[in-house]
Amino acid sequence: PEGASLERAVGINSSGSSGGDGSVSRSEELTLRVAATVTDVLPNGVLRISGSQEGRVNFELRELLVSGFVRPEDISRQNEITHDKIAAARVSYGGRGQITDVQQPRIGQQVLDAILPF
Repeated sequence: PEGASLERAVGINSSGSSGGDGSVSRSEELTLRVAATVTDVLPNGVLRISGSQEGRVNFELRELLVSGFVRPEDISRQNEITHDKIAAARVSYGGRGQITDVQQPRIGQQVLDAILPF
């Protein structure tokens, strides 16, 4: 009918805002020895290795992951190798816990931001 408008029949509005204040100061010095296992031996004898280690620091679970390729001749008699001898080294250090949780928006806010980004 004349005068009917879809705009009046269906209306969706959205608005959202986030605000926060705070600061986290963290200084970490990490000295670890990580056990790794050989996950593959390449045809040229190079070893693919992978290892991980977890620890708790101030109510945070910290995880260190290491992977890469090593030459058998670089492994010491004590069955050790320094990080600078790992080719294509991938080192990941991170964590989760109370401090990490407060540094990002809650899951509900993340969902709303994904559905209604503007």
